[in-house]
Amino acid sequence: MEQLAADLTPQQRDILLAKGTERPFCGLLVDNKEEGTYVCRLCGLPLFASDSKFHSGTGWPSFFRPIDPAHVREVRDAGHGMVRTETLCARCGSHLGHVFDDGPRPTGLRYCMNSDALRFFKKGADLPPDSRPTAIETAYLAGGCFWGVEDRLQQVPGVIDAVSGYQGGATSRPSYEQVCSHTTGHAETVRVTFDPKRVTYRQLLEWFFRIHDPTQLNRQGPDVGDQYRSAIFTTSDEQLKQAKEYIEELSKSERLHGREIVTVVQPAAPSPFYEAEGYHQDYHARHGGSCPLPSR
Repeated sequence: MEQLAADLTPQQRDILLAKGTERPFCGLLVDNKEEGTYVCRLCGLPLFASDSKFHSGTGWPSFFRPIDPAHVREVRDAGHGMVRTETLCARCGSHLGHVFDDGPRPTGLRYCMNSDALRFFKKGADLPPDSRPTAIETAYLAGGCFWGVEDRLQQVPGVIDAVSGYQGGATSRPSYEQVCSHTTGHAETVRVTFDPKRVTYRQLLEWFFRIHDPTQLNRQGPDVGDQYRSAIFTTSDEQLKQAKEYIEELSKSERLHGREIVTVVQPAAPSPFYEAEGYHQDYHARHGGSCPLPSR
């Protein structure tokens, strides 16, 4: 990170690395109307296109959608006496700004960005080599308390990142307390970003079904509740097919001694993944209690 940040100005460092905010109407990209692409200033990942930029009147560059939802991470931010949703570059983790639910159609979202968090490239200009997106895939897996699931899946060779969150419910951007109240319908879920050249989706499923008990309904061990249910949220028809095929194979094997698999498999699209609060992320790495992957 420090190597990437070597050429940043003090203000850019404050924004990208210390979650600072530039003064409204002072950024160089607020009134930019040229066609092109906005990339992360720190790592070069493409974040927004000019066709999603709009005039919000807030004094910061505003967009109604990112180039790819997987390129922008969302984190609950309870600082400064209010609750907001912070946006981070999914590749390097640098602070970009915040997203609000008061944007225009078709998304209704306003990604309120800091100019100094972005670099702009005119349409037709060559993007720098570091702007080429990494060939990655994403899986969403729920198997009990996300602390342990995240910790173990993060150990799988080929997994780039694992993030704890909530999925499968009806409430927008739920808090941990809301999920625990059993009123939102969310499951504690882990978003797994992985390199398919190093670990396939099928292999990831094999690990997932080894680190939790898929025959326990709405619980895992001492943790009881619908938020601890076993579930797979698929991002494509191929993932859906592979998940169902693997469950069928596993149900016929002797490993489960005839017990019924209760894992729910459903498309991720209708039910967004919401990143959990910061204190849940990398919990075992920060507090101890990490367990190694089981032997295969």
